[in-house]
Formats: sequence, C-alpha cells, structure tokens
Amino acid sequence: MNRSLLKYIYISLFILLHPLSAVADVTKPYLNNVREVINFNSDWKFHLAYDVRKKPEIINVMLPHTWNAKAALAGKINYERETGIYEKCFFVNAAWGNKRLFLYFDGANTVATVLVNQHFITEHKGGYTAFCVEITKYVKAGEVNQVEVQVSNAYRMDVLPLSGDFNVYGGIHRPVSLLVTSKDCISPLDYASPGVYLTPQNVSAQSATVNILTKLSITDSARLQIKTEIRDARQHMVAEIINPVSNYVQCWQTIKLKQPHLWNGKADPYLYTVYVKILKDGQLIDEVAQPLGLKYFKVDANKGFMLNGKYLDLHGVGFHEDVAGRGSAMLVADYQKDMQLINQIGATSLRLTHYPHGKYFYNLCDRNGLVVWSEIPFVGPGGYTGAGYIKSDALELQVKQVLTEMIRQNYNHPSVCFWGLFNELKLDHDDPVPFLKELNALAKKEDSTRLTTCASFLDNDQFNQVSDVIAWNKYYGWYGGEFKQIGIWADKMHAQFPQKPFAVSEYGAGGSPFKHTEHVERPVADGTFHPEEWQTLYHEQNWRELNKRPFVWGKYVWALADFGSSIRTEGDAAGINDKGLVTYDRKIKKDAFYFYKANWNPEPMLYITDRRNTIRHHQKCTIKVYSNVAGVELWLNDVFLKKQDPDEYHTINWENIRLMKGKNKIEIKSKVSGRLLRDTCYWILK
Repeated sequence: MNRSLLKYIYISLFILLHPLSAVADVTKPYLNNVREVINFNSDWKFHLAYDVRKKPEIINVMLPHTWNAKAALAGKINYERETGIYEKCFFVNAAWGNKRLFLYFDGANTVATVLVNQHFITEHKGGYTAFCVEITKYVKAGEVNQVEVQVSNAYRMDVLPLSGDFNVYGGIHRPVSLLVTSKDCISPLDYASPGVYLTPQNVSAQSATVNILTKLSITDSARLQIKTEIRDARQHMVAEIINPVSNYVQCWQTIKLKQPHLWNGKADPYLYTVYVKILKDGQLIDEVAQPLGLKYFKVDANKGFMLNGKYLDLHGVGFHEDVAGRGSAMLVADYQKDMQLINQIGATSLRLTHYPHGKYFYNLCDRNGLVVWSEIPFVGPGGYTGAGYIKSDALELQVKQVLTEMIRQNYNHPSVCFWGLFNELKLDHDDPVPFLKELNALAKKEDSTRLTTCASFLDNDQFNQVSDVIAWNKYYGWYGGEFKQIGIWADKMHAQFPQKPFAVSEYGAGGSPFKHTEHVERPVADGTFHPEEWQTLYHEQNWRELNKRPFVWGKYVWALADFGSSIRTEGDAAGINDKGLVTYDRKIKKDAFYFYKANWNPEPMLYITDRRNTIRHHQKCTIKVYSNVAGVELWLNDVFLKKQDPDEYHTINWENIRLMKGKNKIEIKSKVSGRLLRDTCYWILK
C-alpha cells in the first residue's frame, strides 16, 4: 500500500471519527474578527520517520513536543538526532474562501519541512527562531485539510548550532498558530516578524519620537489607510496618526510624544501599546498590536551600564530552555516558573543562552523589567573537540538568516538591549573574525539602536573589534585557578583594553544538593562528587570580586537551573550539567540561590545555609546565614545564643557553635516592621 493511499485513508478516518463541529474548533477567533490567531497545538499525530511499516507506531501529541527529552536525560550521548513526522487534519471554514491563511511556527528543531495536502510548501533551517508560511492556495475551503511537518534535529554542518554543551531536542518544540487575515494585510512573512517595527529616537523625560515601519502585503491600495495608535498602560489614547496607503510594500509613520513615561527596568517597566491598523473605506480590516517601551541606554568602559541616564548594575543569570521530562518543549507554566525564580533571586538582567528563547518569554521580560542579552546559536565547543565555525557559504548564509530572524522577530521588545553574535568560538580552525565583522555589520544594519556583544573564553584581543562591547566566560575556582583571580583578571583586562566595555558572561560551579562535606575542599570538576558547599563558596567569593568592579557592565551566573547535556559524565547523574542555582526539575533551590537573593533582592529574608548537610561528625561547627535584615538572633535547641548583623555581603558566620549529641534544632529570627521572620533546620550529631 503506497503512502498516498495511507494518507487518504487516514484523512477519511479522521473525518469519520471527528464530527465537524469538533474539528471546526480551529475556526473560533482568538482575538477578533479582523485577524484571527488560532491555537494550532492540539490533535497532532507523531511517529519517527524511520518507521515506514504499514502500521507505524503513531502517538497522539500536543504541541510543544520533543521526542528525545527522556533519551537525553538518560545520559545517552547519541540521543536520537534524527527525523520525526507530525501530521494534523483541520477543517477550513467555507467563510475563509476570501481570506488568507498562514501557518506560524514559533520553533521547530532544527530543520522543518512543511507539506499541506501532500504538497511541499517550505523548508526552514534553524530551530530557535520562528517561521511563517502562507498556505492559502494549498487548502480547500469547506473541507478537511492535512498538514505534515517533517522535523530533523540531525547534526549538519550548515545549520546552527554546530556544537555546544547542551542538547538539541528534536521536534516542534514551540507553539504553532493558524493566522487568518484579510486579502490585504500587515505582512507576517517578513522573517516571521510582526510586520511592525517601532524605533524610538531622541528619548528623554521631556519628549520622544517613535518611527513606525509597517510591512504590507496588499493587492490594491485604493481606499486603504494605515492608522497607528499609541495607548498608555491603561489603554488611554495618547497619540495617533493616519495616512493613505501609497506603497504596496511598506508604510513609514512618525509620532512624537511629550513627557513620556519611560521604561525603567525593574524599578518601573512601563509599557505603552501600539496598534497598527489597516482601514478600507474607514472600516478595520487588519490590526497588529505591539509593546512599546521608551528608554535610552549606553555602556561606559569605566562606569558600566547606564539606563535613562543612571547607573544600573546588570546582574543575573544565563539559562537554557530545558526542563526535566520535556526538554525544550516549554509550557507557559514553565516560563512563568523560571520568571518567578528570576524575580525571587533579584536579577536585573538575563542572558538568553545560547539561542533566542520563546516569544512568550520576551513578553515576560518586558513586563518584569529585565535587561536582556539575546543571542544566536553560533556556539563553539569551548574546551571540547569540534568546531563552531568552518568557513562555508552555506553555513554563513544560515547564520545571517538566523541573526536577521532574531532581530526582526524581537525588534519591538524594550527589554532587549544587546544582540549576541556568538559564544566561545575557537581560533584553531578557520578564522571566524572576518565573518564576524560581516555579521556585526548586518546586525547594525538591521538595528542601529542596540549594542552588539559576544561571549569569548580566550583572553586575547582577537574578538575586541568584532562587536560594540564584549564579554568573557570565566570559571576561576572550578576549572582551575583561585576565586580571587577573577578580580585580578578583570583589573588586567580593564587596564589592557581601557576603552572596551566588557562583562562576565558566565561564571559558575557544579553543585549537588544531595552531596555534602564538613571540610570544604576543591572537588574535581569532571568527577562525581560536587558538594553543594563548594558551589556556595565559589559564588560567595566570585561575587565579592565582581561586585567591587562597576566597570564590568554585566555579571551573569551560569546557570539559573541544571540542564541536559549528553556529553556530561559528572556530578550526580550522567547527561546533566549541574551548575544551576536550582535543580533541573526546579524543585530545590541550592544554597547559592539564597546567597544571591540576599544580595540582589531587597525583600527581607533569612536563610540557614548547609541545611541539607544534616549528618554531622564534629561537635564544633559554623552556622552560616544569609540575611538582608539586621538583628538576627541565633537559637540552638530553643536556647538563645547570640544576636548579630550581616556583613556587607549579607552573610553571618557564627563560629565554634557546639552541637549536642543527636538531633539539634537550629533556628534564626528577626523582626522587620513588626513581622517576625524565622528559618529552622535540624542537624544530627553522630
């Protein structure tokens, strides 16, 4: 039986088993009757492409989905980098006969081939940027239609990432939408951007100018107008402009605002909303809404990052879209959980590593006031074998495509201040510097309002002229060296390159909340014993050095959470990089998390460290506490011992505390504005 006949039978059975009333759920408008954005994530069938039997093993899946999250977690270095096939039947409403239909994929990892009713539509390379394809002429109104997406995450030399210390999960790992628009519309086909580009200029507390570029897809400009409205956070109109459509491709408009409310990071992440509308004979036929945050910023080689004319200490984390059991198929709840952790720790900035993250997360960053570094998956192997760059026209074309997609798709997010060009490229294969200069020129052409940066691990000036600013990944005290060396190194680089602003793009150490020691000694980074206490000490000492140096424009902990990496054979389990401040499942916050919370988040808190090191063998011990409040009382077995204030790094050490044999209750207390804060744990002295 051939494949075409199988598909015919499949579609026929689908129609029989699914009443049209149920199938037609996709026709319900998501926003309004002008442009419909329809959730397209349910009722997919999936099987691996190698299964070409008459009855392949097909499963029902809901997007987002990956097929190899569990294989990677099992520590398999060869973790199913192959091809999967997704199929879905959907009913096209007869009323859409005069509409245009588009499929919008937030991300399919890493190469996606789309077919509609068994006709090839498009191929997209790159799993971490969106793509959009028009399917109008391939579907039949009033009938059930079929879409097939073949997705491959196989290793290729012409598709990013070529290498990296993270897993490339295969699948349609981000949401999919069906867009239904009028014949004349704001184009969703400009690199899957919203079709609207907002460029604030001359921003100050007194005034701001907003240039609006709208990309159009129209057949007849007669009787068409473009109306743009700017509304404040309460949806009150603050400005509007209307122009006749005189160009079939695009429309430029300019709006000036007086005394604008600035987007000011976490202190005040104020957002306007811009509505761009197409009117025909005065009637609305299409509309796109985009966030607008008005700000100005710069980076000074001596003073660091300045937002709206004032210094802002950029400190935060890098992290992967990777959660236990789902890999990179992140749900809205997963994004929200990570943002909760980021807010709890008190980060002011994020490095979205090592690729553009999902669209929903950029919206969260806008609303939560995080300054964002967004980068493409142009990733070198770091200290490992392989290459992140081997000169070829095909690879360079793909890198430029992904950079263009990242910038255009995220152009309007006020949280984004930096575009990242690469991470840890090496110099022992083809020299990447000439191409990187081309890449930087492309980034500046696409967006002259933001800064370009890169993350290197080579202490030389080879990459200093590639981007506007630069950053280094440093691991003093983990992969060799001593903690204080990060300060010595920073002073050396600042003296050597006094006009080049630089950041620390990664610093961190492995740590297990299930492994402990009473005498803290340096563990072997490649070994299986990664005690939590060493990770904690590492972060205490590294932050002490970095915090003294405001000229380091950004400090990014590696990483927010443990993540899958098939090449890792260390720590508690193979296939996991355990440098996270929280565990892979986000259930345990390690001690180092609370160290940063005490130092970065002003919300009053108390926390007893080493709490999970419950079995003790020495009667005398040190009780260490993180706190950002004064007058902390120490109680042992319900007996008050001492009262103390934290030091400048919000740490208290009570030394030579004597435990009694058996179970000991350690408790700390402090009153803040009449409210009692306390924390308790129990240790057993053997």
